[in-house]
Amino acid sequence: MRKTLYPGIFSLAFIIFVVGSYVIVAQTAVTGDWTASTKTEESGKINLSFERRREGGKSQQGSTFDFADLQGLTREQTQNGKVSFRLVRESGTIECEGTFVNGKGSGTFRFTPDMGFVSAMKSRGFDFEQSSSKRRGSDDLEDRLFAATTIGVTTKLADDLKSANFGPLDVDDLFKAAIFKITPEFMAEMKATGFPNLGMEDLVKARIFKIDANYVRQIHEMGFEKEDFEGLVKFRIFKVTPELLNMLKSEGYGDLASEEVVKFQIFHIDQDFIRKAKSQDPNVSVEGLVRMKIGVGR
Repeated sequence: MRKTLYPGIFSLAFIIFVVGSYVIVAQTAVTGDWTASTKTEESGKINLSFERRREGGKSQQGSTFDFADLQGLTREQTQNGKVSFRLVRESGTIECEGTFVNGKGSGTFRFTPDMGFVSAMKSRGFDFEQSSSKRRGSDDLEDRLFAATTIGVTTKLADDLKSANFGPLDVDDLFKAAIFKITPEFMAEMKATGFPNLGMEDLVKARIFKIDANYVRQIHEMGFEKEDFEGLVKFRIFKVTPELLNMLKSEGYGDLASEEVVKFQIFHIDQDFIRKAKSQDPNVSVEGLVRMKIGVGR
């Protein structure tokens, strides 16, 4: 029997024993500390953060979980006492032990990856063993499997995205889809509103700025149906509401570019100011309104 060490494959030390044509993998689990808090808006949720000590510093990941996702833990148990619970996902299992006092907990954890998940994902075109140039800092198989477990990356998610004919995707895209809840249904909704060619980064922006099919329909109903996606992003950044657009339309400014619309928010130009300006110049432009506003502010 020959023993061979492969440190480059996995940083938590795999020892591979080759016996004839059979390969047996022995793994050393990843360990660290966890903290938790039940002070969330939803009673069925818990904030859980994991911290691992590693060469060169610490690595921390956290998320909000349903109690149903944590085997062996209920909300009642988070009030006081010792606990032992597990987060079981396709990519691995995180076993936690510790204590809770008045909704706040802490303790230690042990993560054991499931290498079958790596094979299953690779068969679908997602290679978790390949380092990504998009990531900063440490980026090894351990990191990706641990993150996949905390975030909830699954083979079903991979299958769903591929079945949506979304185009070429990589492992990073899986993580983005899991984090921002980018589903085939969401993709279809955005396509149906007139944006058939949005990429993953665009869909992430849509989730961040709360641009959904309902918001797009509202904007179109206000007469801004020609607005492109980046224009909608600007609207959300500057908190342009359908109510503001309706007001602008009623005041004769219904055919503006997004850059002009956001100026009303930036310079706090409201309906009263528009009407006062129009009493002096019925045909006052957006730039004219801005100049008048700046002049008033001096």
